[in-house]
Amino acid sequence: MVEHEPRRVLLVTHTGREQAVEVAREAHRLLTDAGMLVRLLSGEAEELKFDPVEVVDDPEKAANDVELIMVLGGDGSILRGAELARPHGTPVLGVNLGHVGFLAEAEVDDLERIVQVVVDRTYTVEERMTLAVDVRLDDDLIFETWALNEASVEKAAREKMLEVLVEVDDRPLSRYGCDGVVVATPTGSTAYSFSAGGPIVWPEVEAILMVPLSAHALFSRPIVVAPTSRLSIQLVPSWRGRGVLWCDGRRMVEVPPGAEISVRRGMTPVRLARAHEAPFTDRLVAKFDLPVLGWRGAAERKRNGNGQQET
Repeated sequence: MVEHEPRRVLLVTHTGREQAVEVAREAHRLLTDAGMLVRLLSGEAEELKFDPVEVVDDPEKAANDVELIMVLGGDGSILRGAELARPHGTPVLGVNLGHVGFLAEAEVDDLERIVQVVVDRTYTVEERMTLAVDVRLDDDLIFETWALNEASVEKAAREKMLEVLVEVDDRPLSRYGCDGVVVATPTGSTAYSFSAGGPIVWPEVEAILMVPLSAHALFSRPIVVAPTSRLSIQLVPSWRGRGVLWCDGRRMVEVPPGAEISVRRGMTPVRLARAHEAPFTDRLVAKFDLPVLGWRGAAERKRNGNGQQET
């Protein structure tokens, strides 16, 4: 007889939240009852004390030989799962325990069905573009990282504004004082960028967004550029103060005057597992509870058997 390798799922959750622990316990039971092996990072395994379980110490190796990463939590937890998944190309499936949870594929009361989708392998996978981000000072590389949602350059001191020069494809666009600048992907267009007044961009669109934060300038509108463009944010050398660069709210570095933050399309995408066929429009309506009562669009008319074309 040939022994088959067990199918593995890496379970990621916020062990500091009681609800997350309870949902993780139920997910572990459903997955193991279906014959799948649940893997946990060692820190979470010590707190959850699940049995049976496979424990891994090195986060960089956590997604090795894993079919899927199931994240139980809000967008912050899903972004942590994306950090583990991206180097290995492992799909991430989020179950929302937060508030809006735009990155999540399902809500917690849908857990049993979602586990069955994983077991049956009936999910699909989307590739979401990422950003490659680096910081240079006097042509020396001092920091580099990546982002799925956004890279934001912000003032480090509340009482001081940033003085920045913004470039697109090595050509100057505008110089202004501001609280910061957000550079986002379409995936991140519903996150920080949205809160700052940026446009919502459908995930299928490949583009890079730039949204100024409280800029003191006549021209400080959000812009959307091609995915092949390179955006640059230079902290004016004469400005006295320090900025801070955040990527996905998880990776941070201080940025001195004279530094240049360069943002371009990342070479490695993040793969998100989809268990629903609902279009992005329906997700927007559901997440933001948008008022659509009384809608009589083409799809609704077809469902009611009245699909005649109006003239």
